[in-house]
Formats: sequence, C-alpha cells, structure tokens
Amino acid sequence: MISLSQQDGLAMLRIRRPEKANSLTGAMLRQLAEGFDDIAHSDCRAVILTGEGKVFSAGADLDEAQAGLTTSPEWERLSARIATMPCLTIAALNGTLAGGAFGMALACDLRVAVPGASFFYPVMKRGFLPQPSDARRMTTLIGPARAKMILMAGQRIDAALALDWGLVDRIDEDPVAHARDLAADCLAASPELVMAIKGLICQP
Repeated sequence: MISLSQQDGLAMLRIRRPEKANSLTGAMLRQLAEGFDDIAHSDCRAVILTGEGKVFSAGADLDEAQAGLTTSPEWERLSARIATMPCLTIAALNGTLAGGAFGMALACDLRVAVPGASFFYPVMKRGFLPQPSDARRMTTLIGPARAKMILMAGQRIDAALALDWGLVDRIDEDPVAHARDLAADCLAASPELVMAIKGLICQP
C-alpha cells in the first residue's frame, strides 16, 4: 500500500490505497516511517510524498480509528521523521487532505496541491485531540486564528484559500511534476550542501 522508488537523487513515496481514499492503517504509518528512514540514509537530495487517485489521504482508516489508531504514537513518529529529513521534502497533494494525514503534509518543507483539493481536520466534532505537532506546525504556517478556523471551527478550506493562507505553496494540475521542478536545484547539488542549507533555514 506504500511504494518507494529512488532515482538520480530523487525519492518518491506514494500512498496506494485509492479504493479507501488512501486512508491510513497502523501498518501503513510504519511503512511510511520506514521508507523515510531508508531515504534519510541514502544519497537522496529530495523526496516527494504523494497519493494515488483523487484523494491524497482521508486520514485514519475508519475501522482502525474505532480501535484506537487516532491516538497512536505512530502519527507523531512519522511526522517527526519527515520534519527531520536531511533533504528537501515536498508533499504533492493529488487531492483532498483530511484528519491525521495533515501531519505528513505539515511536516514537509513544501506543499503543492491540485486545484480541486480541500483541507479539513474535524477533530472537534469527533471528540479527540489533533496530534500535538500538527497544531504547532499548522499555527506556524498560517497563524493561530486560521488554525482555530480549521481545528476548532471545523472549517473545510479549498486550495485557493489554502494558498492564500500559506497552508500550501503552489497549486498545479500536476503536483508531482511541479514538485520535481521545485526539487531540481537540490538534485543538482551535493547531499551535504542540501543538508547544510536546510540546517541554516531550520535552526532555532
């Protein structure tokens, strides 16, 4: 359900469960974290995270959510792994992003979305907390009032508004191709230079 490919310094991780809106099971979260671990120990200078089909991810698998997946530490482990990658990370959002899947995109360095994507995180009405790092990263990107619009007022926002708020960085009909273009300079550089420049930007 998770595929990983690497070529010429570029890695691609793809969520492949379109028949279930790419909803994530515990096993898939672990596969994603392991995939990022493998990439981190390679010479890749950029990684693109995307989904298959018309939805990037609907969040937690419904059956596993009812069994407690929504509070699993695997979500935080995955987002922490993405946030500390020594290369450029780009979320190529092929469709709607919902719920716990937000953490993956928020932890990436850049986000590109299709025009028809929408974004929502309905934790308030479902009676549970978002992952702590999701709330912090969302607030850093879009500010506290807008984060409250999504997390507390339950607002679903479209791609144009997400771009205006700074939740995504680009809108494109082909987000993977656009992500490849954004990664081009990193792919032409050494892994050490990519890591050093990212470290300068991300240092406290």
